[in-house]
Amino acid sequence: MKKIYLLLLMLMTQLTFSQHYALVLHGGAGNITPQRLSLEEQKEYHEKMREALQEGEKVLKEGGSALSAVTIVIQMLEESPLFNAGKGAVFTWEETNELDASVMDGRNLNAGAVTGISKIKSPILAAVEVMTNSPHVMLSGKGAEEFAKGQGLDTVDNAYFKTQKRLKSLKKFKKKTGSLSDKNQDWKFGTVGCVALDREGNIAAGTSTGGMTGKRYGRIGDSPIIGAGTYADNSTCGVSGTGHGEFFIRYNVAYDISALMKYAKLSLKAAAEEVVLKKLVVAKGSGGIIALDRAGNISMVFNTSGMFRGYVKEGEEIKTAMFKEE
Repeated sequence: MKKIYLLLLMLMTQLTFSQHYALVLHGGAGNITPQRLSLEEQKEYHEKMREALQEGEKVLKEGGSALSAVTIVIQMLEESPLFNAGKGAVFTWEETNELDASVMDGRNLNAGAVTGISKIKSPILAAVEVMTNSPHVMLSGKGAEEFAKGQGLDTVDNAYFKTQKRLKSLKKFKKKTGSLSDKNQDWKFGTVGCVALDREGNIAAGTSTGGMTGKRYGRIGDSPIIGAGTYADNSTCGVSGTGHGEFFIRYNVAYDISALMKYAKLSLKAAAEEVVLKKLVVAKGSGGIIALDRAGNISMVFNTSGMFRGYVKEGEEIKTAMFKEE
């Protein structure tokens, strides 16, 4: 009996560590070309994405959860002025910053989201608190901020999110148009996201954004909407999207990829390409996604000229990219 017990224990240990971890992130999709970014700027993006992946990998390597890895990676990107999330969030028409975020746990389909917040330092942490410490999925505006404060999250003055680069973009946007009908695509894109697979085979996904430049009337995009900008299910995949949010909402992009895998039995690659390169293109919706499945397969698909992106798998080197040809 003792021998059987020891054998079972050995088998359980082998099963626990036979699952390889994987981690993938994005920092927004859009008109990202070598002509628009200096070599120094390109270096800064690569370094920050690599730094975030390194920190996330540390969590997974030590047996930490996919949810913890996703949260840490997104927090790091929120604290960088390079990306349209947290510190680098774009401005609304009224020259304020309104932030959105969501997170989902593939183990149990639990999810949390916040939208229209302006005083919580880390939107992704607020989303996690909604998921883990409330009976709700999404909280908005002052109510979300009141809840987050009650959970002990750091608050800041809205000026904390202000950067001169983003303010300059807003001024340029206002000069070109007095409405939301501008044909320039740059103002639609941004967002950061992460998807992780941990050693226990659990998948988590999260997304955080400052929305789109010059947004008005309390506009909400896909990032805080479960199924549109974020989705995770251990049985299929985890997804985080970036792009023109209205299309991601209409086409339920993140969930659609999971559904194609579950019901049409497509691979992650085939499902992602079906949605991003076919369905969205036909609808004239621009953007991209990052995703991974329970086997650790990774997809980084986009229909724009570029997407800030990177990934790491157990036993492999970190890889980052931003342009289409990479």
